Amino acid sequence: MQFHVENMSCGSCVKHITQAVAAIDPNAKVEVDIAAKKVTVDSVATAQAIEAALAADGYPARAIEQA
Repeated sequence: MQFHVENMSCGSCVKHITQAVAAIDPNAKVEVDIAAKKVTVDSVATAQAIEAALAADGYPARAIEQA
């Protein structure tokens, strides 16, 4: 799953985003591209659950549709 996170801009943001995802799925794999404002998550959690966790941590995200 990929998400666009508009307000991430630094390493601290990456840390918070990674921790927010880990809180709902400790085994999730998270990759962050700060320049593209894109987060890629390999997780058993739903996109909605990840969006909610990120929003609760101050990083509103929207899922990117993949072809």
